[in-house]
Amino acid sequence: MANEAKNFQDLIAHCKEYGFIFQSSELYDGLSAVYDYGQLGAQLKKNLRDAWWKSMTQLHENIVGIDAAIFMHPTVWKASGHVDSFSDPMIDNKDSKKRYRVDHLIEAFAETLSKEAAGTLLTQMDKLLAADDFAGIKKLIEDNNITCTISKTCNWTDVRQFNLMFKTEFGAVASDNPEDNIVYLRPETAQGIFVNFLNVQKTGRMKIPFGIAQTGKAFRNEIVARQFIFRMREFEQMEMQYFVRPGAQKQWFEFWKAERKTWLENMGIPAPKLRYHDHVKLAHYADAAVDIEYEFPFGWKELEGIHSRTDFDLSQHAQFSKKKIQYFDNDLNEAGKPYGNYTPYVIETSIGLDRLFLTIMSEAYTQETWNKEDGTADGRVVMRIPPQLAPTKLAILPLVKKDGLPEIARALMNDCKNDFMCFYEEKDAIGKRYRRMDAIGTPYCVTIDHQTKEDQTVTIRYRDTMQQERISINEVKKRVQEGIS
Repeated sequence: MANEAKNFQDLIAHCKEYGFIFQSSELYDGLSAVYDYGQLGAQLKKNLRDAWWKSMTQLHENIVGIDAAIFMHPTVWKASGHVDSFSDPMIDNKDSKKRYRVDHLIEAFAETLSKEAAGTLLTQMDKLLAADDFAGIKKLIEDNNITCTISKTCNWTDVRQFNLMFKTEFGAVASDNPEDNIVYLRPETAQGIFVNFLNVQKTGRMKIPFGIAQTGKAFRNEIVARQFIFRMREFEQMEMQYFVRPGAQKQWFEFWKAERKTWLENMGIPAPKLRYHDHVKLAHYADAAVDIEYEFPFGWKELEGIHSRTDFDLSQHAQFSKKKIQYFDNDLNEAGKPYGNYTPYVIETSIGLDRLFLTIMSEAYTQETWNKEDGTADGRVVMRIPPQLAPTKLAILPLVKKDGLPEIARALMNDCKNDFMCFYEEKDAIGKRYRRMDAIGTPYCVTIDHQTKEDQTVTIRYRDTMQQERISINEVKKRVQEGIS
């Protein structure tokens, strides 16, 4: 575990050193739990987003995508239940004044126990949280002498609920009633899909079952945001709401449960590092829920959630808007009659783009060492990002900055850059350039040397094996395209 923690800190440092992720407002000593994506991080994030979007909208004929606004009518969040119940149970240490989310506090303590004792403790916690027994949770913390990491005392307040939504004001003119101008930064993207259900269904002539996908920013006032980009206050979600006939939700839940795990494996995440975790406590609107967890360097944590949300969301928006939100199904039932009007049930798939980014980076980051032929030690840091996701696909490297080699390299660059992301570099020894490309995850490097001028061949180097091959310069584009497809 200590080695994994060190590797995780090394990964965080690597992300900054090579332009993947920076602390937000670092110039002013940073903003807690908010991060900026650098030049390589932004491209990798885009590649992940595009891969998800393609898998949902291009490869499924009955799923379309939308882009709803971040600001929504405040009644949306009243109808969804976020105003009244979007809260986390928190507890404060009276001596240090530090606030903790109670499940995080107990989970951190459980990591210090034996596997059996930890399992017992977490089971007790789950039962108490499922029953909203906050007095019982406090007693569980006190009985196990779980202390504050700062004060080292067990002097706790009562457990309280803390709403996670960011509240702001809309408009330039103050109102006599301050509530008139209140809007929220959306804590999820799903509601933008639900309020556009009729718009999409009618204009797209969509037939049940069908889905609506969306990616976009969400905001939560996390008090105990932690673990780098795993839990942030500003993050990006990739969600799909799949509308189905009432009674068919169970089979579609199982379908999307399997479909999403398969997709994650296709993204290069090993199957043994993924697992299902059924929810102990279901949300009041759900009749089934499961998380797909990944074994992060800091333990098993949720990566993606699949929820059977019943007809709660559409019914709530129909009630609060006083508008009919239904679907007329003219397919015939077992009795030979049309199913008629009904409020569709919903299967939701929801994955955090930032968590997926961290998963890919955690899986890719590798420290390698070996002995050279002369017995001396050598090593490298390599990001084994799947080639189809890598920010840069091909590095084009003239051996020297003279003798016409840069011109040949530039011509190859111009030939390839319309098809995939390329990088040109002519500074430093070729070995140092290879190492930099390994560190940012570039799967292919091509070196243009003096032999290129003689026979139009180049040296292509493969990131994962470090093997080199002599091929025709005219084959480079095809070779890379085949590798990233």
